[in-house]
Amino acid sequence: MKGSEGLLATAAAAGVDLCFANPGTTEIPLVEAFDQESGVRAVLGLSEGVVTGAADGYGRMTGKPALTLLHLGPGFANGIANLHNARRARTPIINLIGEHASWHQSADAPLNSDIESLARPVSGWVGRTTSASTAAGEFAEAYLAALRDRLPATLIAAADHMWGQGAMPVEVPAAPDRPQVDEQRVAEIAKVLSSGRRPVLLLGGQALENPEGIRTAVRIAAKAGGEVLAERGSARVERGPGIPPVRMLPYFPEAMSATFEGFSDLILVGARTPVSFFGYKGQPSHPLPDGVKVHELADADADALHALAALAEATDSAAEKLPQAQRPQVTAPTGALDADAIAAAIVLTQPENAIIVNEGVSSSAAYPAIADAAPAHSELSQTGGAIGMGMPVATGAAIACPDRAVINLQADGSAAYTVQALWTQAREKLDVTTVICSNSRYRILDEELRRAGIDDPGAAAASMTSLADPALDWLQLARGFGVDATRATTGEELRAALSRAFTESGPHLIEAVL
Repeated sequence: MKGSEGLLATAAAAGVDLCFANPGTTEIPLVEAFDQESGVRAVLGLSEGVVTGAADGYGRMTGKPALTLLHLGPGFANGIANLHNARRARTPIINLIGEHASWHQSADAPLNSDIESLARPVSGWVGRTTSASTAAGEFAEAYLAALRDRLPATLIAAADHMWGQGAMPVEVPAAPDRPQVDEQRVAEIAKVLSSGRRPVLLLGGQALENPEGIRTAVRIAAKAGGEVLAERGSARVERGPGIPPVRMLPYFPEAMSATFEGFSDLILVGARTPVSFFGYKGQPSHPLPDGVKVHELADADADALHALAALAEATDSAAEKLPQAQRPQVTAPTGALDADAIAAAIVLTQPENAIIVNEGVSSSAAYPAIADAAPAHSELSQTGGAIGMGMPVATGAAIACPDRAVINLQADGSAAYTVQALWTQAREKLDVTTVICSNSRYRILDEELRRAGIDDPGAAAASMTSLADPALDWLQLARGFGVDATRATTGEELRAALSRAFTESGPHLIEAVL
């Protein structure tokens, strides 16, 4: 077998059955090998940001890695932003980066670059192939690293190692289980919870991805007289009847600090100590009120579900009755659209078991506040702050879960970064409905100017927050990529457009004009 064939055969045997690709010349041996190995499906993206973001969405929904196939260092660099998000989401991905033939690398050809230096900041593991015969085993190392670390792993594959003969697939060992939290730590946290103070449990990662984790945390907090909160920018949150509503931390540090007022202890469960998105004058990096003590029950690597179950036993709260949840009341929007109206229209029309991909800070922020009124669904949000993730992540999520409707609640500014994802959605006939919150502005920058004390920005500053000259024509853009598109300016029009999109197959785009 060629090195490329042995590598893909190993991937297929390990259950890696999907590759999001934007290949070039150095990847031609791998392109050819997809016809020899039918167990790995290739999905083409028109830009590397689509490829890496789609792999993130796929991994968030399945828990297993997809491959990306990228062209040398510059191609990989084009996809780094969404790999930054994937690293923050703790998504397993295996990046296959084509490299010049080993004997050609010293010639410093035009596309030559230091790929390792590019890969390390967004990868938990970085390696290179060393020959055609060892490439399959080196792929197996990358696969195990991606699952062990729950991070992207990057394998740099030299072209001659892919076209060379002498390869054989290798058997990939089972991935290790998450490490369990030791009994002493559980006992220490249980002592804190029984102290009569007012604790808050902050959930992230695995604790939010599984409804049982949320239910267990709420039982523990109820027994201790505390509350449960969700980390902002969580990779995946499950909501629906039978899952207690959990408040999400706000964006700005003042509001985040106010959220923790009155609590004595912060218990981290798969979450980090809350941190401001940016450093603001007069604001600490970690906006916690004085006196709040931070305790870590489980870090992002640990088995948070086991830790919560053990803590429930230690605090005698496993049988605690879940508090009666107050679900938001949502009224059908009428008249001109604003952020609240867009969120209400989605909540009132979204199908059962939908996947919501929410990218945005200003226009999209209204949805999580009322999402508990919607049918059961999963929400995937912005984890790392690198914009342009929404359309690609929605694409990957739709391929991962073809039986579920996917709704991409999308800011217009960030949508322009990776709008090429619409083409992949059309090509693959994916049931993705993209709702563009169209205000023709980088609205969050307007808010940041105001927070900096610039209430009346000059012409140059104001021009850098406006997308109105010329305005993006989302209907023509979508149709140009093969996606059905319509515009809504009122609550009535938006609900009708959503209802139609959810009853028709294939991708749709709705421009919701604010």
